Amino acid sequence: MSVANLCHRLQPQVSARTAAGFAEVLRRLGGPLQVAVAGRIKSGKSTLVNALIGRRVAPTDVGECTRLVTRFQYGTVDRVEIVFNDGHKQVLPFSADGMIPAELGIDIDKVSHIEAYLTNAVLQGMTVIDTPGLGSLDAASVSRTEELLGAAKHRKPDDDEEEEGSDELDDTSRNAVAGAEAVLYVVTQGVRADDQQALAAFTAATASREAGPVNAIAVLNKADTIAPESVEGSGGDVWKAATLLSEKQAATLKPRVADVLPVIGLIAESAESGGFTSPDAEALRQLAEMDDDILETMLISADIFTSWECDVAAGTRLRLLEKLDLFGVRYAVEVIRKEPEITAGSLRRKLLDASGLEAVRQRLSIVFAARADGIKAAAALASVTALAHASGDPAERQRVHDAIEVLLAKPEAHQLRLLEALTLVASGAVDMPEDLSEEVLRVGSNADIGAQLGKPGAPRAELAAHALERAGWWRSFASFGATPAQSRVAHVVHRAYFLIWQQIRD
Repeated sequence: MSVANLCHRLQPQVSARTAAGFAEVLRRLGGPLQVAVAGRIKSGKSTLVNALIGRRVAPTDVGECTRLVTRFQYGTVDRVEIVFNDGHKQVLPFSADGMIPAELGIDIDKVSHIEAYLTNAVLQGMTVIDTPGLGSLDAASVSRTEELLGAAKHRKPDDDEEEEGSDELDDTSRNAVAGAEAVLYVVTQGVRADDQQALAAFTAATASREAGPVNAIAVLNKADTIAPESVEGSGGDVWKAATLLSEKQAATLKPRVADVLPVIGLIAESAESGGFTSPDAEALRQLAEMDDDILETMLISADIFTSWECDVAAGTRLRLLEKLDLFGVRYAVEVIRKEPEITAGSLRRKLLDASGLEAVRQRLSIVFAARADGIKAAAALASVTALAHASGDPAERQRVHDAIEVLLAKPEAHQLRLLEALTLVASGAVDMPEDLSEEVLRVGSNADIGAQLGKPGAPRAELAAHALERAGWWRSFASFGATPAQSRVAHVVHRAYFLIWQQIRD
């Protein structure tokens, strides 16, 4: 990889401290993409993390553990480690239900974060970082999140903080290289004004590069709680209402995120992590046999559902609510009535389909997995820049800057330049007319050629002609009428279209 080669080449030419930072960048480049799950407290982040991993391991009830950052990564042996501020670690046993204990029994002010290693195939390609999030229980939780994700303001250490000859990473450098490379932002029904600031705070590119459509998507969680009558055009359908609301939220949060997708995290977690069992399916069969009017009355509220006198035990109904909530119970009953012979396994798959999790996974694959190397390389370059800047040595800073410019000038670095151009436009650093900004975002935010060209499903010949036409237009714009900053972006977009045309033709 070209960025790795740059780090190797620069290491002998920089200070020991900066070289140690480059070593950490190299380690990160060799690992899986790191995705931070961010959002407000009680937005259902941990439930969604469990669904994505396919195992109920992250505590979802408020406790000490939910006030800490937890990194879920692949390991050959399941284990949990508490990482303290001074760097030492303590092994933490799983609770009886297989989860990380909600209460740790230690002074969490001395804890940096938790590392969870799981023998889980999903984590071989992606490290998932669960965060306390915005509006957390205390300022310390937010601070721990910012430090681990690299969102804290970088500062130059005072002279008396420097240790002559030390090759240990200082806090500034550690923060510069410890950040997540991509963000999955969780919202519920109301997107508040400071969600924009929250997305900026959860910086995805390690060295203060803000999250954007390259490396951030959002999900509208708890979609089943939306009142369809509150969303015009829903026709009384909950999922239609959630889809329409997601589209509105996408317009609000763009260009910070590539998309907003509805999901029901609780149903997804229960269906994907083994929480939904055969006894649950049998209890739902009993409910499906009840009189329509009685069942409709029971499904008015959770209190009525659990307190009504019927053949299904109250404890069993409470368990169904904890796993599926009223929407999931209603949906499962409808499925059973349509398919009386359906097995528990098939019913679980139907519930998983209804949760919207698969669409989220597909979008994660398109936005993150398909371009993981490019996202990681861009984040690495941002880290390299921050490390050089933090060194305080002007000559070192210039040496690194010149090396990066040489790298970006190479043809094989086009993907990096496209990600950089997209970030510049999305953040407003380069001012472009609205229609051109949207085009840059579309070309840079999609892995599918049809989506990149704004012509999904179009014939190859039409796609090729359009790509060539737009390549010519952007080349002309770069030469005539564009500002110097716009021209730099335009040259990158021109080459993107030209490479798309070559790909279609070949």
